[in-house]
Amino acid sequence: METLLNAIATLFAFAFGASIGSFLNVVIYRVPAGLSLIHPPSRCPKCSHQLGSRENVPIFGWLWLKGHCRWCKAPISIRYPLVETATALLFCLVFWKFGFSITTGGYWAFLSWLLALSLIDLDTMTLPNSLTESGLVLGLIFQATRSGFDGSEMAINLILGIIGAVLGLWLFDIIRWVGTIIFQQEAMGGGDPKLAAMIGAWLGWKYLLLTGFLACALGAFFGIVAILSTQMGRRHPIRFGPFLGLGAALALFWGESLISTYIKLFFPLS
Repeated sequence: METLLNAIATLFAFAFGASIGSFLNVVIYRVPAGLSLIHPPSRCPKCSHQLGSRENVPIFGWLWLKGHCRWCKAPISIRYPLVETATALLFCLVFWKFGFSITTGGYWAFLSWLLALSLIDLDTMTLPNSLTESGLVLGLIFQATRSGFDGSEMAINLILGIIGAVLGLWLFDIIRWVGTIIFQQEAMGGGDPKLAAMIGAWLGWKYLLLTGFLACALGAFFGIVAILSTQMGRRHPIRFGPFLGLGAALALFWGESLISTYIKLFFPLS
């Protein structure tokens, strides 16, 4: 019975995640453009034909249309079903790790914000304040309520969330300032410290530091490979938001294992 219940819950998490992913596609396209998220309904960007209910089904709608508009035959980017699938899988991972809990719902929201911000940064090299600031506020609310409504517990968690947010903002502002002096050019966008603050609000200071380390390591690795393969010049700007998002996701799912492995490797006698 428990196995069946978990299977049904996993199916729900996948379907719900795919639906949220479909909405994230709208957010990713419309927020940077300053467009309404509600009106007009989803439509073909070329011929403006409004999509029908069957065409709007996450993942399967794109497959049914074979990647082309039913009316003008214009190609529909494969990124739409990929975002929907990625969101669905992330929702399943969160459910498998945290089960039936408030934490699961909170981290579904957190990962949705991270995915939207990462892809917006890839597309436009911006991290909209409307998303980073709302994500930060939601993270603090999550911290205050994640362990129930005990007054002292709520206060402690909220303080830890605030510490994480402030540390993220200050730390990445310092990195941005020092990097700009060293490289004699803008080393990091102004939205990256705000994204780090949002991550700190959700994950706390310890996982924020892990996120920063992973993001820097992943960004450096990507930059070196891109330069060596002549795909990018030495002074070519790197979008750091996706690396922060990936680092935060890794910290969320495997943070304790990564930290304990690090301690065993570098501090074996502690």
